[in-house]
Amino acid sequence: MRIFDPHIHMTSRTTDDYERMAAAGVRAVVEPAFWLGQPRTSAASFADYFDSLIGWEPFRAGQFGVRHHATVALNPKEANDPRCRPVLDLLPRYLDKDAVVAVGEIGYDSMTPEEDEAFAAQLALAVAHDLPALVHTPHRDKARGVERTLAVVNESGIDPGRVVVDHLNEVTVKLVRDSDCWLGFSIYPDTKMTPPRMVELLREYGTERMLVNSAADWGRSDPLLTRATGEAMLLAGFTDDDVDRVLWRNPVEFYGQSGRLDLTDVEVTAVDPQTGNSILRGGS
Repeated sequence: MRIFDPHIHMTSRTTDDYERMAAAGVRAVVEPAFWLGQPRTSAASFADYFDSLIGWEPFRAGQFGVRHHATVALNPKEANDPRCRPVLDLLPRYLDKDAVVAVGEIGYDSMTPEEDEAFAAQLALAVAHDLPALVHTPHRDKARGVERTLAVVNESGIDPGRVVVDHLNEVTVKLVRDSDCWLGFSIYPDTKMTPPRMVELLREYGTERMLVNSAADWGRSDPLLTRATGEAMLLAGFTDDDVDRVLWRNPVEFYGQSGRLDLTDVEVTAVDPQTGNSILRGGS
């Protein structure tokens, strides 16, 4: 099973996580810029953060045979902080970097006027830089948030096929399916989705334009829940090809629209659970 996690915050994870992920078949990840849990005191701190996402983190991932790409943005939560808004002027410098494959996370947290402005401005940046967009949907009042999200996407003029609307659930999946955007689902303990629920949605809506991620971060989360979802799919009667489509080919197709996705010679260092020895498996 080859796995591409299209949304995971590895800055918050340890090298042990990279090792476990590689052993489980994770060959590539995309790390979106997000809120680090502590309010920033200035927009200048974003420069250090973005530099880490495109410099240090790919190096860390590469030690375990995992290919790392990133998305950059002013995230929805911090769009409400006037100290952070100047980062919008910093973004074009990073959106030209080879390791950046989308603008994100953008969208809504509390659905404020400030978030409206930042969302629209960053969709415009996605269009200007010919990049896909990764959109965060709010944790509260999610259906209304998704409806508002899709209205802003429509107004922006961006091709909906270049937008993934993430953190969906049973209430919001049909709204996004009908919009022609890609559909993102986070498999996350206690909140968001579980593997069995994800399997039921795949059974009902099919595997096209479906992205499954772990969204693992500094909260209680599990970077191996993509693997658990693949295993649940197989137990439910999905084929190996179905699993490969959802966990590998779909994220490759979506982020490949950036023209920057580099998966050449990707290998995973698997660890033999009996001996502890490394086993190299070539990517394709």
